[in-house]
Amino acid sequence: MVKVVLRLAWHASGTYDKETGTGGSNGATMRFAPESDHGANAGLKIARDFLEPIKAKFPWITHSDLWTLSGVAAIQELGGPAIPWRPGRQDKDVAGCTPDGRLPDGAKSYGHVRDVFYRMGFNDQEIVALIGAHALGRAHADRSGFDGPWDFSPTVFTNEFFRLLVEESWNKKKWNGPEQFTDKSTQTLMMLPSDIALIQDKEFKKHVERYAKDNDVFFKEFSDAFVKLLELGVPFASKAEDRLVLKASE
Repeated sequence: MVKVVLRLAWHASGTYDKETGTGGSNGATMRFAPESDHGANAGLKIARDFLEPIKAKFPWITHSDLWTLSGVAAIQELGGPAIPWRPGRQDKDVAGCTPDGRLPDGAKSYGHVRDVFYRMGFNDQEIVALIGAHALGRAHADRSGFDGPWDFSPTVFTNEFFRLLVEESWNKKKWNGPEQFTDKSTQTLMMLPSDIALIQDKEFKKHVERYAKDNDVFFKEFSDAFVKLLELGVPFASKAEDRLVLKASE
């Protein structure tokens, strides 16, 4: 469940458009159709329902703040970096729902990846850092069509995703599902076409190689990029220096 909660925070935030100022974590509009029915959000009702008892117990917190705070907690509980966070998001009604197609499509290559992330205001380094969240969890055929884990420790947040991209050989998987790649060594792991694009593009690849070599660098730059993702388009009353850092459980 922790990994699905992280995906909820990511998908709720990753719809931002800097040109129109729409989308992003401010609103939690995935509570409503049609946004809740977008293909990229398949399976996330589980996470939304999981968090509802917390919302009921603490009615003063907005869904927008709860979803993003839960994503921060998920990363830290799975061994990832500290993610500074601040409240201040407001929920919106169905009129704030974003159009389909704003989230990354794992079946596409680096052109699409750049289009999606540049729309939000990210650069190439931040793009690669954020995609490093694929270190956690796995793809499910009944949700995305893709199937399998990205690495050998899908419940621990590390730079293994990048190390495998660089060190392993990846071949197209022979199966009846959408195009994806499998590792040559064990044929148990998976990479999406959008993941493989990170080593096909020279600008993306240099950051993949940096993160593969240094987990501390990855953690620092992922934390910075994730804070940015969660705050895009939010009209905070508080200042950046007022951000809080959660204490991970022992």
